[in-house]
Amino acid sequence: MYSWPLINDNVSNKDKQALVEFLQTPNIRLTQGEKVRQFEEEWSRWLGVKHSVFVNSGASANYIMTAIVRDLKGRCEVIVPPIGWVSDIAPVVNLGMKPVFVDVNLENLAMSVSNIESAITEKTGAIILVHVLGFNGLNDKIIEIAKKNNLILIEDCCESHGATLNNKKVGTFGDMSNFSFYFGHHMTTIEGGMVCTNNENIYNLAKSYRSHGMIRDSSVDVRERYRTEYPELNPLFTFRVPGFNMRGTELNAVIGLEQLPRLDENIDLRNRNLKLFLSLLKPSLYHTEYSVNGCSNFALPIILKNNNSELFQKICNILKLEKIEFRKGAAGGGNQVNQPYLEKYSYRVDNNLKIADHIHNFGLYVGNHSDVSFEDIHHLCDLINDIG
Repeated sequence: MYSWPLINDNVSNKDKQALVEFLQTPNIRLTQGEKVRQFEEEWSRWLGVKHSVFVNSGASANYIMTAIVRDLKGRCEVIVPPIGWVSDIAPVVNLGMKPVFVDVNLENLAMSVSNIESAITEKTGAIILVHVLGFNGLNDKIIEIAKKNNLILIEDCCESHGATLNNKKVGTFGDMSNFSFYFGHHMTTIEGGMVCTNNENIYNLAKSYRSHGMIRDSSVDVRERYRTEYPELNPLFTFRVPGFNMRGTELNAVIGLEQLPRLDENIDLRNRNLKLFLSLLKPSLYHTEYSVNGCSNFALPIILKNNNSELFQKICNILKLEKIEFRKGAAGGGNQVNQPYLEKYSYRVDNNLKIADHIHNFGLYVGNHSDVSFEDIHHLCDLINDIG
């Protein structure tokens, strides 16, 4: 049992009661239905996009977005970060494309402009930009580079609900974006995710990929086009793409609808915790100079200023002794290039991954949630500041 767990149970009694009341409703549909559509609409309004597609996880959303890239760009190269999550990379290799890894920066743990620009070739079709641990990883220059080179820009916002660039929420700048509502994130549907876009074609493709590739949920124009082109097929069973079964349920959507009104308050709390944490860390030992403007913190990062294995092990030992749960590598286990799943696949590393390797070897994070108090943060910083 941890005194400071990585995540807390943020499913309230009110959420559970709403679920009970829904289940007691006569003749309700439990699979994807009206509640899913309502959640998609309310999420779109909160985020500021035209379209959202609810799926069964943020990882499923990654797969759908990558499949759309393959549809629109073919089996291209995709620029990806080494610091993120396995589901940013796995769909690229599983769908027959080639990931190109470029290094990140310590300011926001995302890929830097110069590294992205140097990795672009005539084979490049897309950029997957991950907003790591809730830091905004995007800037106007990256958006400009994507447009200039006719590249699809994907924003992975799974850890960054409510982060902003120029006072506009991330997830609204790219051609498409995804969010995760996993149990430990800013809000939860237990399991669940969302694909978001302002592009009508991408929206229709996402709905088809979500449900076996069928055209049933597509726009009237798309359904009519396929009826005309394939008159011999039953429109209820016309499959326009090689899709998946990644639908969410009404139960997940009910919880999401209850959680959404609390999201902004939760974001404010997490950011207050981060601000205090960074103000207390000893800057001679730890990296503290993050770009927190527009942040929506997911977890509190502890990244050593210098390579020091002995100090890093001392920190890990103290956290274990204090029963504070942590994860090495700062996000996703650190540098994805070190993982065995890539050994059988073709990928490219552009230049070097020096900063990603430093984060991999000398970085970790602890949880940030509503059960973390200012006293907890003071105590943690006192402990790790004193061992340097």
